[in-house]
This record gives sequence, C-alpha cells and structure tokens, in this order.
Amino acid sequence: MRRRGRGAGDERARDQGGKALNALNTPFAGLGERLRALPRPAPPPPTPRVEEPDLFAHAMEGVAPLPRQGAARIEGPAPAGAARPPVGEEAEALAALSDLARGAARFDISDTREYVEGAIVGLDPRVLRRLRRGDFAWQDHLDLHGMTSATARVAVDRFLAESVVLGHRCVLIVHGRGRNSKDQTPVLKERLKSWLARGRAARIVLGFTTARPCDGGAGALYVLLRRDRRRRPIRVTEGAKV
Repeated sequence: MRRRGRGAGDERARDQGGKALNALNTPFAGLGERLRALPRPAPPPPTPRVEEPDLFAHAMEGVAPLPRQGAARIEGPAPAGAARPPVGEEAEALAALSDLARGAARFDISDTREYVEGAIVGLDPRVLRRLRRGDFAWQDHLDLHGMTSATARVAVDRFLAESVVLGHRCVLIVHGRGRNSKDQTPVLKERLKSWLARGRAARIVLGFTTARPCDGGAGALYVLLRRDRRRRPIRVTEGAKV
C-alpha cells in the first residue's frame, strides 16, 4: 500500500535544491535591478569660481608700495661706438712694414726660406722650439767669415769637439748670409748644414736652428750638443717649423 504525501515533499525538496544551485551558479542575477532600486546620492555642490582680480588682490595683501621720493632712474647701457672701418690688405702690409722700420715689431725669419733647422730623428719637438726661441744660452761662438770651405770644415769639427770637452750645451756658429758670394748664395751656410747633419760633427750634434736676429739671424746657427755619442740621423728642413 502506497504512502500518501511523500511524493509532494520530494518535489518541494527538489525545487529548493534547484533554486540553491542556480543561486550559486549565477550570483549576480538581478543585481542591476537591486542597484536601480537603491536611492541615488545627491550631487556635490558646485565650486565657486574665483576671478583673477581677486587672486591678485589676495596675493598683494600686506604689500606696501615703496616711496617714490629719492628714487633714481637706472640708465641703460651706453651706445656702442662706431664700427671700425675696414682696412685693406695693402694698408695692413704698409703698417707692418712701418712697424718693422721703426723697430716696433720683430721679423720672424722662420717663415722665410733663409730659415733652416735640423734635429736627430726622434727628438722631442719641444726641445727644438726652445732652441729656436733662444732658451738655451750659447756658451761659445765660432765666426767663419773669411774662411774657405776646407778651413771652415776643420774649424767647425775642432770647435764642436772642444765645446763638448768643456761641457758646453749650446754654441753659436756665424756663417754669414753670402751677400758677397757669387749669385749671393751662402756657400758656407749650405756646407755647414751638411757638416752638422752628415759630417764628423754629426755624432755630437743634437739639433740646430737659425739664430734669432739679436744673435745674427739668418747668418748664424744655434747648435745644441749632446752627451750621447751614438750617431743618429739628422733631418734638415728649410723654412719650416716643428
């Protein structure tokens, strides 16, 4: 015999279990309707607009103006002077020659072909520049005026050898400019360069340059002697600076 009421209870239990399972699977179902049902918050009150004149007045509160009595006006800079008139190349050349004639300027012979210098290969260029400037005071000199080439060569070799024995560091050799020679060619000067670079004296010569005007200029040579007797090649240049 079948019991009554049991089937209806089972159906209600199944309905409640299905609803609970749907609630777990769709937790946000109906959220929109619930949110729309909530009361909306009131909008914030509008911020009052502050005008720019009020801002400036607020920034200037408590500022006192300076008294105008005794106030000094600051003048602007003085106007620039008149532009320097352009000078032509001929005018500049004439001005330079005028300075040379008056002794107000020095003539740099190192920019001419009369200038000559030589140094052993590998010598520090600063040493040669010091010799050119006259930083090494010469301690003895030899004048070759009136000598033949053969006599001058012997005199140069002997003079330099004696200078090394005496411990001299720098000497001066005056060879002249050859103004009285044929074609005004300085014969002794050309021979002297060869003797110092490739002759017997080359083993004791460190370098040489044309002397300054006060020591003979293009008519003389500064010769820098060395202590090391090992012979090294000497490079000779004309009208050039190292």
